[in-house]
Amino acid sequence: MADALPVTTDVDPETMALVDRVAMRRGISSRDFMAQAIRRAAESDADFDAFIQAGIDSLNRGEGVPHEQVMAELDAMIAKHRARCG
Repeated sequence: MADALPVTTDVDPETMALVDRVAMRRGISSRDFMAQAIRRAAESDADFDAFIQAGIDSLNRGEGVPHEQVMAELDAMIAKHRARCG
């Protein structure tokens, strides 16, 4: 990994053993596995943050659905389901 920065942290023995097993199964070093795992976790959090921001932006543009409307639609769906099943 070019221009990689060193990271130091404490990991409990059980987690390290799991990392070692998974890395070995993948045919990569534990260091490479940890670097990939950190990258995936950071990308996942960034994607979630972007998803939340998109929702906030939508609400700020007035594109939200009022709570009362959502609840009325859900209540209607529940009533229809109960009528069909009951």
